[in-house]
Amino acid sequence: MSDRLLRVGNGWRIGWNPNAEIYKGLVGGEDWAIELTEDELNDFCCLLEQLTQMMTCMADELMDEEKIACEAESDRLWMEVEGYPHAYSLRLILNQGRCCEGYWSAEAVAELVRAARTLKGF
Repeated sequence: MSDRLLRVGNGWRIGWNPNAEIYKGLVGGEDWAIELTEDELNDFCCLLEQLTQMMTCMADELMDEEKIACEAESDRLWMEVEGYPHAYSLRLILNQGRCCEGYWSAEAVAELVRAARTLKGF
């Protein structure tokens, strides 16, 4: 039996394969994907949760039509959310080794956040 897990939704995907040698994680959009090391995936999930919490906390501070951008980063990656507290896009840039960038639309982020929380118990 395989421990591999892939969750897919409209405009997003996230995966975990504990048996992979180097790249145990995967994040992607509709037509792109980036393999991540376990540490990169851990950082992705933790930073995504931090950014989600920031946006939730900012909801009471902003007027309805006001947009905001928040950033979070680790040694391995940088992430940014931008939009309204209830609907925002997400950008990802890897900082080490191979360089790549990913983007999810506001329509995809809420489901991606829910999937990331269940991926490895975050």
